[in-house]
Amino acid sequence: MLHDRVLVRQDGGDGERRSTAGIVIPATASMGRRLSWATAVGVGPNVRSIVVGDRVLFDPDDRSEVELHGRGYVLLRERDVHAVAATRVESDGTGLYL
Repeated sequence: MLHDRVLVRQDGGDGERRSTAGIVIPATASMGRRLSWATAVGVGPNVRSIVVGDRVLFDPDDRSEVELHGRGYVLLRERDVHAVAATRVESDGTGLYL
């Protein structure tokens, strides 16, 4: 990894999903702009707030896809990450920081 880049693996696919009420929403349904969660699998030497294993929130429109060993990943800059969910945050905190 170079500079401020983060390599992430998306959690789940773009397939059908369920709403909180239990309604199935097909993959072909049109949705507004929505952020996605992913898990960091590699970080560059200049990344300060993300470590491998953290979950990050990012805009799926601002991404570069890459395939390694037959598996798809997303390459992001650290500044393109909107939020980080980390277990290393204090136990009385929310686990999210911006």
